[in-house]
Amino acid sequence: MTTTHTPNERPGHAELGRVLAAAGALSPDWAPAFAAVPRSAFLPDLMWPFDMATGQSGAVSRPDAPDIWHAYADDADVPIVTQWDDGQHTGLEPGTAPTSSASMPSVVFRMLQDLDLRPGHKALEIGTATGWNAALMAHRAGPHHVVTVEVDEAVAAAARATAERLGLPVRVVQGDGSHGCPEAAPYDRIIATCGLRSAPYAWVEQCRPGGVIVAPWGTDYGNGDAVARLVVSPDGRSACGRFTGPVEFMKLRAQRAAHPLHSAYVTGGVADGDETSTTVTEAEFVGDRFTPQRFVLGLRVPRCRQVIAEKSDGGRPVWLYGTDDRSWACVWFRDGGAARVWQAGPRRLWDEAAAAYRWWEENGRPGPERFGLTVTAEGQSVWLDEPGCSWSV
Repeated sequence: MTTTHTPNERPGHAELGRVLAAAGALSPDWAPAFAAVPRSAFLPDLMWPFDMATGQSGAVSRPDAPDIWHAYADDADVPIVTQWDDGQHTGLEPGTAPTSSASMPSVVFRMLQDLDLRPGHKALEIGTATGWNAALMAHRAGPHHVVTVEVDEAVAAAARATAERLGLPVRVVQGDGSHGCPEAAPYDRIIATCGLRSAPYAWVEQCRPGGVIVAPWGTDYGNGDAVARLVVSPDGRSACGRFTGPVEFMKLRAQRAAHPLHSAYVTGGVADGDETSTTVTEAEFVGDRFTPQRFVLGLRVPRCRQVIAEKSDGGRPVWLYGTDDRSWACVWFRDGGAARVWQAGPRRLWDEAAAAYRWWEENGRPGPERFGLTVTAEGQSVWLDEPGCSWSV
């Protein structure tokens, strides 16, 4: 591969490699790929790095601020948005929804460790984006061993052009990644760089027995995911494995969940619902972005979406909406004292959520790593500790 600069020209890139290695994200077998395949070679001139301190994305232009651009592109462990609003966005300000990006290097290399890709393996990637992840895999697996599928025509074209410019032996296919790429199957490894709500069985069918599938997976409950590492059974009819840790990815376009329309659920006011109270606190029930209870509540309260409203006047409403009916619940958490609860509809969503929270506590407050996922032709199920303790999701 040829690039306009090498990592050795940017001391910060080497320092990032040392930081990632010390944190256990960059393993020795992936260090050569990190050194040889700089992320900056795949990023557009205009990009929107995510500021971890402020939680905001801001535009950075290579022609206008080359040093800042390279500092983010080569040296920083941050996600970088490269497309907003499915390509309909223009201008420097961030758009409404990020729809393509380059992931944090630490997340990229942890997932590649989970994949256990080895020289000679044939690999399928779902979600090409910039093409950096596919290039890293090609460096390790060997020339013409990586197929990558991208749903967005413009993003796929840009990644293909980058691959041609750099002389990368990677095949870029434009299409719906939920179908995989059957014409090039079977694969030894399959990895998705987009969040799933249902693991496509087509991937199991296209992966060799004993092969590995790595993908961010979550529920309708929230945007959070956990990385599932699945091994295809010897007969090739199922895939099963544990979650390795929490992440958050843009969702597979075929599985995006629409934001609940509040007025379709609550036609009057919360007083129309049945009122109760709870002593569960906001910190216990909501936690922060990657606390395990959000993931677990999604596993135990299916077909439900949680929406956390902004805090005001010392209180915060947390809403639960049914995704297949018009059931709803609202918990009004206040600083001190019991929270008020209203719920209405065919399901008692707060009762289900409270029971799920108690279940989580009774089982030792497990994180994603104690859970696993099984995928068969009939559907998918999750389990705690052992596949025998499973339920459908």
